[in-house]
Amino acid sequence: MDEPKSLDTLFKQRIFRIPDYQRGYAWQHGQLKDFWEDLINLSGNRSHYTGVLTLAQIPTVAPSEKEYWLVEDHSYQVYHIVDGQQRLTTFIIFLQALVDFIKGLPDFKYKPETTIYLSESLNITELQNNFLFKIKPTGDKFRTYKFGYARDNPSYDYLRFRILGEEGGGSIEETFYTLNLSNAKTYFSVQLRELYDKEQFEGFRQVYKKLTKRFLFNEYIIKDEFDVFVAFETMNNRGKKLSDLELLKNRLIYLTTLYNDDELDVASRKNLRETVNDAWKEVYHQLGRNNKHPLNDDDFLRAHWIMYFKYSRKTGRDYIHFLLDEHFAPAMVHQKIEKQVPLEIPEEMRTEDEIEESDDEKTDAAEEMKAISSAKLAPTEIRDYVNSLKESSVHWFNSFYPDLADNMGPGERQWIESFNRIGMGYFRPLVMAILKNEKNEDARIHIFQQIERFIFIAFRLNSAMASYGSSEFYNAARAVDQGEIALTKIADKLNERLSYTFNADGTFLSSYFYLNNAQNPASSGLVT
Repeated sequence: MDEPKSLDTLFKQRIFRIPDYQRGYAWQHGQLKDFWEDLINLSGNRSHYTGVLTLAQIPTVAPSEKEYWLVEDHSYQVYHIVDGQQRLTTFIIFLQALVDFIKGLPDFKYKPETTIYLSESLNITELQNNFLFKIKPTGDKFRTYKFGYARDNPSYDYLRFRILGEEGGGSIEETFYTLNLSNAKTYFSVQLRELYDKEQFEGFRQVYKKLTKRFLFNEYIIKDEFDVFVAFETMNNRGKKLSDLELLKNRLIYLTTLYNDDELDVASRKNLRETVNDAWKEVYHQLGRNNKHPLNDDDFLRAHWIMYFKYSRKTGRDYIHFLLDEHFAPAMVHQKIEKQVPLEIPEEMRTEDEIEESDDEKTDAAEEMKAISSAKLAPTEIRDYVNSLKESSVHWFNSFYPDLADNMGPGERQWIESFNRIGMGYFRPLVMAILKNEKNEDARIHIFQQIERFIFIAFRLNSAMASYGSSEFYNAARAVDQGEIALTKIADKLNERLSYTFNADGTFLSSYFYLNNAQNPASSGLVT
């Protein structure tokens, strides 16, 4: 590994892209505070070691891409960031906040950028050219960003239009990750105001010099593109830990690279990768639609696993071990199974004597088979899974925020809001499955009434254990998603589970309401 490099060296003749398998911007106040303190407290001629920046070079750029003119005419190289994107994103946000602050000062407000100097030899236009973007001098003169997201990333437009100030953004999707981008820019804007009040323009000159020349990275470039996905998983154990949903996206995209051309041709491979990206874009959109109260990645992933695959009571982490280590493991693609294919066998013309002599060697042509190899995990299984994940994320969000749900009637909203008031508990995967699979609104409302009744009687009146009946109704979520059970059967199960609290004539057995938990079969574990 070479000597550590400064940011002004790293950005020369280079374009950086955050690839589609990467998560969005995850840094929050704690990480931003550390970054600012490292910068502001760096003294003398000392340098700050920032860590390893791991890159994968993109060998070719299509003429239709915005980077092409810089690659073709100015010998730029384009790199994917495998590790270090959070730090580089923060660096870019800080520089943009600095540019915006300087341009907004009364002395510079109406001056051209070429006349606003941060130092004797550096004006704002040159700063932007060095680190933020270059403008194509001919044609429609669009911006080409030196750092940014790949087009498939949900934060692609938000970084361009809301953070870096490109005009014409219009309505832009906002998520938990875009909120982090916005918060970072707000944080640095406040710190820069404080710095300017204390040290005036000289403070800006010093932090810019320290950041661009004395924040040092060790650079490592991965040669084999297939190793990138493995490197991404192993490198992200430091910093802000990746969520299971983020790891799974990387894994599924990696698996698309492992199939041979007979199993997945070039066009199908590209399409499957786009399907994964589209699914995650929708999932992140739904989880972050209420960006002040985003939904937890891993809670959704576990609930979907229960609905789509199975439920296990062993540990709360069973779902990700199953997804990454068993079902979507690389071994499932490398491991080949044989499929028997019936073949038509030509029948030789033979004399009658020869046929009689070889009766015991006769072969039924219809039973002749040929073995061919294919991956144990078919590409269609990946496609079906991510499409289910994409569709389910909408209903997962609706189960939390029915008031923001599209195409939901007031009656159904009322019952889901009632769930959330009394506590939906382990029924949320089942509610998601019902919203996803039951097309009749009246049928959905009826079963929601039954579930709400069960929750109120079992858990609020009788203080049943929080896990009472959980396995049965977790499994019911999968049965609903697979079309294996009618909602009327679930209603029957709910009533059966409440039978201990009613008399034979259907009246409420009020004694349980007064008993302590030790005497209540459901709260003591006697009823399971």
